[in-house]
Amino acid sequence: MSEPACAAVPLQWVGPIRITGNVLDDTVEVPLATYESPVWPSVGRGARISRAVAHGVVATLVDDRMTRSILLEADDAYTAHTAVQRLSAEFPHLREIVTASSHYADLIGFHHQITGNLLFLRFEFTTGDASGHNMATLAAERLIDDILLRYPGLRYGSISGNYCTDKKASAVNAILGRGKNLVAELVVPQPLVHERLHTTAARIVELNIRKNLIGTLLAGGIRSANAHYANMLLGFYLATGQDAANIIEGSQGITHTEDRDGDLYFSCTLPNLIVGTIGNGKQLPFVTENLTRLGCREHRPPGDNARRLAAIAAATVLCGELSLLAAQTNPGELMRAHTRYERPATHNGTKP
Repeated sequence: MSEPACAAVPLQWVGPIRITGNVLDDTVEVPLATYESPVWPSVGRGARISRAVAHGVVATLVDDRMTRSILLEADDAYTAHTAVQRLSAEFPHLREIVTASSHYADLIGFHHQITGNLLFLRFEFTTGDASGHNMATLAAERLIDDILLRYPGLRYGSISGNYCTDKKASAVNAILGRGKNLVAELVVPQPLVHERLHTTAARIVELNIRKNLIGTLLAGGIRSANAHYANMLLGFYLATGQDAANIIEGSQGITHTEDRDGDLYFSCTLPNLIVGTIGNGKQLPFVTENLTRLGCREHRPPGDNARRLAAIAAATVLCGELSLLAAQTNPGELMRAHTRYERPATHNGTKP
């Protein structure tokens, strides 16, 4: 097969963003590859605020796991239920099956659902610095082989039962976790809210409730209440060699705000950040260069580079989310930004 062609997507480095927390303490410029050019100045405004406040954006890693669900067919529901009880008792054996199939994968848990005679098993793994799609799938294949060999009454259904859930909007990922679960927080003093964001904490809190919470509820959103996480995640994923389809579950997150006597508490909770610093796509020269510049190709314990990358992604999302919500409290500001950065120039190089 011939080498694939590359699609040219405009990329800019934005920031730097001041980031602290339980993963890193650094000031980092971030690459964003996108056609949505207003995202660059939007994230840039949030980045400037991060450098002007104590501790910057505080990114807290809450959890880290990749999942793969399998589907097995049982003789009946009783057989499926009995199998689950036995699997729970034999968890150390299942873990040995996984560690024998990979240098980095480790089975850390599983959940199940039984529907009729169908058994859905949702296995959870740590996968080092890889995002873990293939690693989890290979481990799941080995587990299927072992289970079907030792458990009468069970038959193969599928290597993927959609209870993972991969690249689809669902509640299960936010509840049980898939990828890196991070919370990014920032406290903006009242003078900066006024001078840099041209608004007030009270107006941002009110808009967040009415737009992100109530508006999303009316729209039937699933475990999600935010303005535009997907914009920042897509740009970041494309620039760092990630599977961009994972922004579907990655953009399911919640923006929470508080008015603290005029100061603004602003947070973004992202329970499904699926990123890696090794694996498919990471060998491309521009990806290698970007990951190196982000400090995500250092000699660290397995998993630490990927967790650093996830923390930077979460901080980037916060910067863009903060800037957009502030803009939307002011009539006309959003459209002025899009007109300025997106309207094409005329032949003489001036704006129409």
